[in-house]
Amino acid sequence: MAEPAQLTLNNAMSPTMEELQYFHDYAMMTSLVIGLAVSTTLAAITTTKLFNTELSDANQLEFVWTLLPVLVLVFIATPSMRTLYLLENQETPHLTIKTLGHQWYWSYEYSDLENKAFDSYMTQELDLMKGSPRLLEVDHRMITPAKSLIRLLVSAEDVLHSWTLPTLGIKTDAIPGRLNQLTFITQYYGTFYGQCSEICGVNHSFMPITMESTPMKHFEDWARTP
Repeated sequence: MAEPAQLTLNNAMSPTMEELQYFHDYAMMTSLVIGLAVSTTLAAITTTKLFNTELSDANQLEFVWTLLPVLVLVFIATPSMRTLYLLENQETPHLTIKTLGHQWYWSYEYSDLENKAFDSYMTQELDLMKGSPRLLEVDHRMITPAKSLIRLLVSAEDVLHSWTLPTLGIKTDAIPGRLNQLTFITQYYGTFYGQCSEICGVNHSFMPITMESTPMKHFEDWARTP
């Protein structure tokens, strides 16, 4: 979960988020090296006389400054394609959950469980327990077993919404009449918070997402409760 005055990314709580953070650092370091190289070259050109600024034809130079950007793009695209491939996990999930966006709450349906469906509304500030995050807690949390592959089917009933959990590195649009799919695994037990990430009306800011990742035994006990 994010902390006040935090300057870094959230802690990665899933393999997906770990891959995204790795690629972020990789791309940032590549950009930093490019920026330093360009800045150094420009500074050298403007402050020294070691460069010939009156060249009108230089085929070798044109070849180099065409080849270098291509190599840089390949250098960045290779891990990017690997990350995209890993995000599209096609393994058989242990559990399937369908979530539907409404103005302005989420509803959840556990397709593999019998009679397990509920609506999830934001907890009003007056009803919050001490220490609970404001605008992020809900009356009914989405419960999932940790270290299990979860498939989430996302859609909407009225307008565009977006189901997002930053610490897990997942985000997908909820579109009326269309069913989007994502898969994820939580590596740790805990409670993860997110919010609708698509402007959906006057109460868009009051449409939180709260997911609780529990041991399998606790999940099975919860699943048996009416």
